[in-house]
Amino acid sequence: MVLGLTIGEVAELASVSVRTLHHYDELGLLVPSLRTEAGYRVYDDADLATLQQVLFFKELGFGLAEIARIMHDPHFDRLEALHMQHRMLVDKSTQMALMAEAVDAAIDATEGGVRMDAEDMFEAFGEFDPKEYEEEAEERWGNTDAYKESARRTKRYTKEDWIEVRKETEAVNEALASLLDAGVPADDPRAMDQAEQHRVNIDKRFYPVSREMHVGLAEMYIADPRFAANYEKVHAGLAQYMHDAILANAARKK
Repeated sequence: MVLGLTIGEVAELASVSVRTLHHYDELGLLVPSLRTEAGYRVYDDADLATLQQVLFFKELGFGLAEIARIMHDPHFDRLEALHMQHRMLVDKSTQMALMAEAVDAAIDATEGGVRMDAEDMFEAFGEFDPKEYEEEAEERWGNTDAYKESARRTKRYTKEDWIEVRKETEAVNEALASLLDAGVPADDPRAMDQAEQHRVNIDKRFYPVSREMHVGLAEMYIADPRFAANYEKVHAGLAQYMHDAILANAARKK
């Protein structure tokens, strides 16, 4: 039984920063049960169990606001949450194993100069199926220069290329989700920098994207429920936050 740990001891034990623990306290995610007469935080066994829950959820991709909502629910059950987290981790480990196999296959294909077929190229991405949008995309934008350029570039992409695209996309999404969690306004330079990175990624991987064109994409992200749902899976409110950050970034660059 832990009689009481200082914030520094907990930070070292859980491999997190003292600043992170302060932030969790401010959010009401992890409020230490005790404080010394001098006002120093002291953590007991129950606090450590709470921190473990927070870190499990965070590792599974939940945003801090969503974690707070779950754990502050009066019906929250720690054992039930642990069982759910276990199932999600098993699913995630299975997906990671498949991704590792996909990367191995991409390495073999690249080293051997063999082009992968479309089915192999996308099997590592789980539920997301880009073919689902191909017909509509061609119908809506097939005559545009952007669509033609994107089709030209991606025709040569291997599975490894698509994995890199996914990593770049996830990096921007996770960075924006963290800023949203921290209450950073969408017109803050940090959010606008991520919006600019989003534009640069598209420009580099698919087709030239001006900042005005980027604004048009941002409008689609909130107008089309499918695009919005993809962002909402990452973090509640992310679609709108992405939209607002893109618009702010376009305005500051003029």
